[in-house]
Amino acid sequence: MRRVEATGPAAQLVGALAVIAVLAAVVPQYWLFLGTSALVAAISLSGLGVVTGRAGMISLCQMSFMALGAWVVCELNVLGAPGGLIVWVLVGGLAAVPLGVLLGLPALRLRGVHLAVVTLGFAAAADVIIAAAGFPGATTFQPVLRPSLIAGDTAYFVFAALVFVAGAVAMRLLGRTRYGTAWRALRFSERATAAAGMSVPRAKLAAFALSAFFGGLAGGVLSGQIGVVTAQNFDTIDSLILLVVAVMAGSEYAGGAIAGGVLMVFVPEIFRGLGIPQDWGSLVFAVGAVQTLTTGLSMSEDLVRRFRRRRAVPAQAPRRTDEPGPAVTPVKGERPVLVVEGLSVAYGRITALAEVDLVVPERTVMGLIGPNGAGKSTFTDAVTGFIPGATGSVTLDGRKLDGLPVHRRAAAGLRRTFQQDRVPPGLTVAGFLRFSAHRRVSAAELEEMADFLNLGTLERHVSELDVGSRRLLEVAGALLSRPKVIILDEPAAGLAHAESMELAERLTEVPGRFGTSVLLIEHDLEMVRRACAEVVVLDFGQVIAAGPPATTLARPEVARAYLGDEVALA
Repeated sequence: MRRVEATGPAAQLVGALAVIAVLAAVVPQYWLFLGTSALVAAISLSGLGVVTGRAGMISLCQMSFMALGAWVVCELNVLGAPGGLIVWVLVGGLAAVPLGVLLGLPALRLRGVHLAVVTLGFAAAADVIIAAAGFPGATTFQPVLRPSLIAGDTAYFVFAALVFVAGAVAMRLLGRTRYGTAWRALRFSERATAAAGMSVPRAKLAAFALSAFFGGLAGGVLSGQIGVVTAQNFDTIDSLILLVVAVMAGSEYAGGAIAGGVLMVFVPEIFRGLGIPQDWGSLVFAVGAVQTLTTGLSMSEDLVRRFRRRRAVPAQAPRRTDEPGPAVTPVKGERPVLVVEGLSVAYGRITALAEVDLVVPERTVMGLIGPNGAGKSTFTDAVTGFIPGATGSVTLDGRKLDGLPVHRRAAAGLRRTFQQDRVPPGLTVAGFLRFSAHRRVSAAELEEMADFLNLGTLERHVSELDVGSRRLLEVAGALLSRPKVIILDEPAAGLAHAESMELAERLTEVPGRFGTSVLLIEHDLEMVRRACAEVVVLDFGQVIAAGPPATTLARPEVARAYLGDEVALA
């Protein structure tokens, strides 16, 4: 099968620099000036793409970050500070970072339209303050001085382009880090992000800080372009336009940011040439954003997916459908590794868990079963820290976890999976495994895990996997972190019967292979019998039975909980 190789980062960088050189040499001055404006918008859109495109939050104050960056550059210019414009632009970007962190604080509790209202309110307040205070040098018409190296408009276009390219390279490198992956995971599921050991508040604040930095850079570059800056250059409505264009173009990608900048500058210019009011450009952007929200794909995402379909990626390994071999007898360890004592959860007058005690021995696969509504999911949420109001005690390998947030419990070695699919579709299989592992993993480890759970090709994107494969991928990612205990919440959902039995066999290997104890929550009782050395049964939030599967499932109270009579389940 023919394979289309992606252009390498070095080749992309060389190509970008070549395009900049050609444009600077052949494009007339007026169009270069507009091109510089497009680059300023693209720099700002790159930062907004982190918050909106990657992390899935809404920010309507990007122009405020730009205004602060421009104000700092103007002030440094008036003071005659050393370093010149190039250094001042960087200082302006850094000065906006604390403001970004401050604006990110509401995002720790607010989402969607509520966060949009808060950020819009801040932008409106900042607009009033800027209009009242003015920009340094504006009243005396003191322009921002450019160094001789970038004094001309052609040279300044090259400077703006290099700032954008440097930012795009940095963003690409950052996207490969744990924070870069965390933002994409955050957009899909905050709960799963925390369960993977990443602090959700820290990831959100980092996204706003980076967005502010790029906004400040853009404002600084703009101040050098136009010379004398006024409050009219940073209208509140422009923040809304930036958000709309960021959504439509997909500004989390470098190409999307450039496309968005070009649209913002050249669409109104084309309308002006045709005698159409330039404000109609905003309507065009709004229609494009609505189309993006309807389809769920921005312009950039659509192109990326088309490119992926054209690439000839090795096919996923076939899922095994043959009947599993003879069952392996599960072994129960001796030393307790997870000890839960008196765990209780109440919602008003409704008691979801009542004084639940449970001990998971080391190197053991234990089952936690019960009918729907028995309290299994509540137990998992409480133990892993998702229910702060739970009472009782949780001890992991001798360490008290009481009061610790979700990501700290995960980092301590208590991992979990979810009933619903919570694997971010924008990642590759390998990318998700590296993020979920919460440690540095080698290519050999990834290949070994992929073979262990039959995940197929590591280069495939999660969006290309079926539901069952994504469930196995979630299990694999948690196991790669080498946890002390992993709680699997219905991991066989979406799997065929033979695949469920195969997963049961794999789970019996987990304690010896990874040194991890497993607490398996599952409705498939045959899978529980095959994988577990011991079973605990919940009903109405209380433990009603515990012991080896064969004897526990034969007890009449367990049969009554499941069937309403005393027909044995074993």
